[in-house]
Amino acid sequence: MAKVTQKSDLLTVIQVAELLGISPDTVRRWHKKGLIHASIGQGGTRLFSEAEIRRVNSRTHGVSETWKVLTASKTKLTSLELFCGAGGLGLGLHNAGFQNQLLVDNDKDCIATINTNGFIGSGVCESVRDLDLKQFAEKIDVMSGGFPCQAFSFAGMKRGFEDARGTLFYDFARLIEQVQPRMVVGENVRGLLAHDNGKTLAVMLRILENLGYRTAYKVLKAQFFDVPQKRERLLIFALRRDESAPIVFPVEKDYTISVRAAIEDAPASPGMEYSAEKARVMRLIPEGGYWRDLPEDEKLRFMGKSYFLGGGKTGMARRLAWDEPSLTLTCNPAQKQTERCHPLETRPLNVREYARLQCFPDNWEFSGSVSSQYRQIGNAVPVNLGYHIGLAARAILGQKARKAELPCKLDVTESPDVDPRLPLF
Repeated sequence: MAKVTQKSDLLTVIQVAELLGISPDTVRRWHKKGLIHASIGQGGTRLFSEAEIRRVNSRTHGVSETWKVLTASKTKLTSLELFCGAGGLGLGLHNAGFQNQLLVDNDKDCIATINTNGFIGSGVCESVRDLDLKQFAEKIDVMSGGFPCQAFSFAGMKRGFEDARGTLFYDFARLIEQVQPRMVVGENVRGLLAHDNGKTLAVMLRILENLGYRTAYKVLKAQFFDVPQKRERLLIFALRRDESAPIVFPVEKDYTISVRAAIEDAPASPGMEYSAEKARVMRLIPEGGYWRDLPEDEKLRFMGKSYFLGGGKTGMARRLAWDEPSLTLTCNPAQKQTERCHPLETRPLNVREYARLQCFPDNWEFSGSVSSQYRQIGNAVPVNLGYHIGLAARAILGQKARKAELPCKLDVTESPDVDPRLPLF
């Protein structure tokens, strides 16, 4: 790599390609895949900071990272989770040292999974609409939940709590008011930022602030938090106003973990299978390729009318790349729109491989049918991302992990004086 100066000038795709010794097309592909960060200048030009190029150079020429489920020392901090699913965030917080007091979901297979693996806490199958948590009042340090993204009937009308009535976030907020946790952790898809033109998030933040919390939020890219998967989650931190600490978020690492590192030695397990015709087509796809890599006649046959429609349709007939993080896992690895084929073998990823890419340990048992297990895994928060969220929460609440257990820096991100009705970035 050519010497990178210490100037603050931004670099173009051509300059980055020369510095890293790769083609401009590779730079563009890495940016599209989230492996290198850029700002967008006038006319849509990609611009890269020198610090980012040094990070990428260090990552690509450094020691390959191995897959592991991260853990830290235990604390006395307590947590309670709503919409817990199969336990990705709950296990991540447990691994970060929290003591889960209760995990709630209305999916019986998810709760069976939680209780089968009982060590992270007790699971209850119940709708949050019927839930009463007064017994936990002022006994919980962190209350978390991956609430559904629903539009509000009166979003932007400044009716406060009533703006959310009829949605599951209303009940999430109602239970926060009951429990009064020191801190609230909310997570959702990145799309919440733009949902209902930003009104949905604005109402959520305003309600949390009306309940007595300072709020901040940030999009985290899982592939930079020890997760072998490209997955973006919107993280909301709300800290009770009698807590004086700044709100901090984990900072991205300078490496990623590949599919190979995660699943090459995964134990055998059940999984979906292709039909004979689907297997024939998928055998024509190279590692890391998708439908555009098919011969022209096969493209037309496989895609049908979709061939003539717009959009890249990059999930169709997708075979994962061995030495990159996986694409975002969905609830079914064999759906035509969101194919997740093994890099080398012509089959969908099996259940344990799916679980590895979400950082569940091999001894974590999933209940229900095979299709239910895929769905539980695909909907989960990656366990290692939950771990890093937990470490940030520990730091905020004054229980920092030992230095050896805190493998990422913390980013102070707080905006208490910003009108929550407006986008924060």
